[in-house]
Amino acid sequence: MQTPVYFVSLGPGDPELITLKALNILRQSHSIFYPATRTRQGEVISRAADILRALDIPESALCPFILPMSKDRSLAHQAYDGVYEEVVKLYDGQKKIAIVAEGDAGFYSSIHYIQDRLKDAGLTSHRVAGVPAFIAAGALGGIHVVKQEEKLVVLPGVVTAEELDGYLTSGVTVVIMKLSQCAGMLPAFIQEHDGYQYHYFEQVGTAKEYYSDKREEIAGSGFPYFSLLIIKP
Repeated sequence: MQTPVYFVSLGPGDPELITLKALNILRQSHSIFYPATRTRQGEVISRAADILRALDIPESALCPFILPMSKDRSLAHQAYDGVYEEVVKLYDGQKKIAIVAEGDAGFYSSIHYIQDRLKDAGLTSHRVAGVPAFIAAGALGGIHVVKQEEKLVVLPGVVTAEELDGYLTSGVTVVIMKLSQCAGMLPAFIQEHDGYQYHYFEQVGTAKEYYSDKREEIAGSGFPYFSLLIIKP
């Protein structure tokens, strides 16, 4: 029986929030591909690498791939194509190969592009579930994201004020990921809609994690890349 290529979820940032299954697979893997970015100063940084090193995964197994910080998705696809080609070269059906993603690898995770290519090529893959950031955020804030018959919608940052208000006036709790993509709209929305409950989070699961439920503070936030907002009607 051939060993699949594993897509391993790392959780939101806290190394202790990884699942035992994910950790065991990582410990057994010969090659672990993880995303990284390069700063303008040329420094390579990676939250995924920080998690892997905190878990004492051997450096010899770590294989970074650089994701350009650009809105041009074709550049990211080139990076994913490179990972796919490396995996195909390494794959022998016996050694474990892992590709990791923060949060859950099947939830707003662009590594699906690699998994789709492997499937098209006839290579078996298996995805290991993980804790998504908004679930960890609910725990950090001490809030029940949804209760009983309440409804929930999770949105990417590409959302309009009209769409957002439509969900909330219908009694639906809203989670917005990737807040940097709607930073221009959010401050005014928050100021104009003071009847909703706002729960704002940054860097969940890291030493820099931050939580606020104060509307004025949230409206004045910079909404960086690793931020999310839970709004309850």
